[in-house]
Amino acid sequence: MENIFHRVSIRKYEDKPVEKEKILQILKAGMQAPSACNQQPWEFYVVTDKEKIQELSKATPYSGCAAGAPVVIVPVYRKEGLVVQDMAQIDMSIAQENIWLETDALGLGGVWIGIAPMRDRMDLVHDILKLPENVEVFSLFALGYPAESRKQQDRFDESRIYFVE
Repeated sequence: MENIFHRVSIRKYEDKPVEKEKILQILKAGMQAPSACNQQPWEFYVVTDKEKIQELSKATPYSGCAAGAPVVIVPVYRKEGLVVQDMAQIDMSIAQENIWLETDALGLGGVWIGIAPMRDRMDLVHDILKLPENVEVFSLFALGYPAESRKQQDRFDESRIYFVE
């Protein structure tokens, strides 16, 4: 649980590759997420090609920080064969959060860059990676060894809690 209170968005990375074992552990954590009717809609593209990362870093006004990342994970979800298609993006959010928490637990840093539901961004990333037609792009997750550090802000606000008794 410590990662929940430690994780922050990291946008600067050391020029150092991330070990494949760590990437697989991060994705294992993502796939451990619960999903609607256990549909597990996810697939993950791991991008380490510097040219492709540069292209992805231009996909949104907020993705420039990905340019310096040694790894960008692109979570996608299937469009077919899902029990509850309308829940796929919620399922992906849970998986993405698990990915972020495990990234932090392994001493790495990352930042979640929103792509879905903006159709133009989803299509652009889809085209950059030449993805199969049966998947939709959910997000980008840039990660690496942090070249910056800061403390997480305390977001707890008791005034937003209501007990219905």
